Amino acid sequence: MLENIRLSFQGIWSHKLRSILTMLGIIIGIAAIITIVSTIKGTNEQIKENLVGSGNNNVTVSIYQDGYEYEINSYSGLPSGINTISSEIEDEIQNIENVESYSVYNKRVDWGDSIFYNDTALGSSSVYGIDDRYFSTCGYSISYGRGFHQSDFDKKRKVVIIDSSTVTNLFDNADPLNKVIDINNEPFTVIGVVEKNDSFKPIINSVDDYYNYLSDSEGGCSIYIPNVSWPTVYFFDEPQSMVIKAKDTDSMNSVGKKAANILNEQIVTSKSFKYKSDSAMDDLESIQDISNSTNTQLIWIASISLLVGGIGVMNIMLVSVTERTREIGLKKAIGARKSRILSQFLTESVVLTSMGGFLGVLCGIGLAQVVSKIANIPVAISIPASVIAVAFSMLIGIIFGLIPSIQAANLDPIDALRYE
Repeated sequence: MLENIRLSFQGIWSHKLRSILTMLGIIIGIAAIITIVSTIKGTNEQIKENLVGSGNNNVTVSIYQDGYEYEINSYSGLPSGINTISSEIEDEIQNIENVESYSVYNKRVDWGDSIFYNDTALGSSSVYGIDDRYFSTCGYSISYGRGFHQSDFDKKRKVVIIDSSTVTNLFDNADPLNKVIDINNEPFTVIGVVEKNDSFKPIINSVDDYYNYLSDSEGGCSIYIPNVSWPTVYFFDEPQSMVIKAKDTDSMNSVGKKAANILNEQIVTSKSFKYKSDSAMDDLESIQDISNSTNTQLIWIASISLLVGGIGVMNIMLVSVTERTREIGLKKAIGARKSRILSQFLTESVVLTSMGGFLGVLCGIGLAQVVSKIANIPVAISIPASVIAVAFSMLIGIIFGLIPSIQAANLDPIDALRYE
């Protein structure tokens, strides 16, 4: 085998221009495929980061009615047939595969008529009744002041943690600590200010991207109270939502759906209400399916170059067999078997296409970087795709080199020696 490979490189080197022209179809086909696959992967990763959030991996499971998230308020009341989430249900969700952590919470949207500091109304905001796991699960940390202590839950203290937007809108950026705000006519003392741990920003490549993600960066004010104080301000036995942190982004969809299924089992009477996970990953999969479908067609078009390249390899190998007819006859005359002749020409065909595949991968990587710079499109080089491309080029060498190799192996030694 090593001798056949050496002879193959020797033959390729002795006909450099012809070999390069023969490999050109393979190089173009592989380069086009690597470029397309790299662009697909890079674009999908950007979509995933923009849609889900870098390193967040959180999925929210909340109550929906007829396809829309149900907003609990004094007008709509409590949804019927839905109990609070028990500790047994929590344990079952914690045991779902790829669940890293979870938190149970209540939420209300306030439109500026129930949260005040002195005579100043907060305006549009969200009020959360949280447990001791919420901040760590969602990736928040206390920027100053303190977080909730276990004693706050045990003694049902009326304490509140706010975000920086609330500091600006309600306190005009003054120190809010130890100041008292009214939440639905109940006094709560501010003990801390919370902020998001990561500094994730969507990747903006166009004006459309800017407007698509502008609303995400302009969230309203958020305030947080211990969940044990929730009934003091709102309803007793109010149904809760869950936020679940998956171990990785790819597990978010399955984790959210499994958790929703578990929670839906506790709904006893209502058919219109159901728990549902947020659709970020569903949207991501829909966008990626459209992208992959389009680019699969491009890959098939690029594969035509591989077919043309394979035909070129077959053609040049047939020429090589013709040129070396007397050499083949001499080898067979001194005892070379058919298998020896077959393997020699087949090896030369595989080496030729493998070199084309390797050069095609290098050209594809370079071309992907050029496309990224010119069109401002993200790319991510796929190592498996590169390996498969080289292996596929070897397969082309075997398929299209087989007929010339068989023809060489079946030459009659006498006729071959007489060939002029």
